[in-house]
Amino acid sequence: MSCLIKLPKQWTFLATVAATVLISIVVTGCATPNKVTQFDSDEAVIKYSGTPGFEDRFSNIYGRFETYPVTCTDDCYPASNVIECESDMQNCQYVGSNPPVNSHTGFTVTWLGHASFVLNIAGSEQILIDPVFGQFDWPVNWAFRLAEGFSRSAPASMSEEKRAQTDAVVYSHIHYDHFNKADIADLGTKPEYLVPLGFAAHFPAKGYTINEMAWYTSKKIGETSIHFVPAHHFSNRIWVPYLYEDDNTTLWNGWVFEHEGNTLFFAGDTGYSPHFKDINARFGDIDVCLLPIASYFSETSPKWYRKVHTTPEDAIVAAQDLGCKAVVPWGYGNASWMMGDKTSHSALFRLVKMKKQLNPSMSWIILNEGEEVSF
Repeated sequence: MSCLIKLPKQWTFLATVAATVLISIVVTGCATPNKVTQFDSDEAVIKYSGTPGFEDRFSNIYGRFETYPVTCTDDCYPASNVIECESDMQNCQYVGSNPPVNSHTGFTVTWLGHASFVLNIAGSEQILIDPVFGQFDWPVNWAFRLAEGFSRSAPASMSEEKRAQTDAVVYSHIHYDHFNKADIADLGTKPEYLVPLGFAAHFPAKGYTINEMAWYTSKKIGETSIHFVPAHHFSNRIWVPYLYEDDNTTLWNGWVFEHEGNTLFFAGDTGYSPHFKDINARFGDIDVCLLPIASYFSETSPKWYRKVHTTPEDAIVAAQDLGCKAVVPWGYGNASWMMGDKTSHSALFRLVKMKKQLNPSMSWIILNEGEEVSF
């Protein structure tokens, strides 16, 4: 005979709430305060104005910039003999040849997938850029499993030994495909974290060293200067329509890494705007640029996507504005979420077409996930 007592539903609910509160108290009691340093700048604190209740929100420098120098309109995804796919632009590998790299910047770049990179600098610093090693954080990962097309394949792996060598982790913004709380728990408190203003509140109190940065502020890690620069994007973490509680309460950005006079630029998620020319005016021509080419407006995406994500042709123009000497594109791939895109590799097909049409002077190094290149 069973000795278990079946509680009424309301009692079960109350017991669950009580247990949750108790666990929260225990966890909070074991918390270790994070060390947060804020690097502020008058140039970065650009807030909304004239909208009651939104005075504390960040905004883009150029507002609703919508002028695009080039737009592909016809036959934007022609077949290509340098991309091999299992099906139409889906599950592909780039099989073309890349131009030789003749620079000696000391930068080695490994693309893990989507926006995630490992940056090794001249045999010294190792920096992780927007690392997301799995799906979205819970519970969004659970919800996205129910929505066809929003669960990614596993990205390129990074060994525990390699992760342990990390000196710094940088995040461009708070969106789920660029920041995952499970990853910071795994990476731990050894590396320093460089993040936008307002970001530190999303870290648990576990003793992390966090540098909250404003546009055009800088932090040195070892022998590498890391500069926080503008992007044209937005931020939020709560995905509920018409609930704007956290919209743009954290800043967004790109990064310029500078070592012995050499520079590498990571754009973060961004639409095209004059901010690329501003960055060139500050830092001169950039040796290596990591530029997004995906999640732009297509027939399957919202029209506002292009305002905050570059098309392949936008990325080419941005590379010209920045004075990039070499470009590594990202955002497409078998481990992407295909947000706003036709397929896993449609953006790469479009890039191949637009490179032929626009004939940019800089080198474009096209990688498959897990591959690396030294500049």
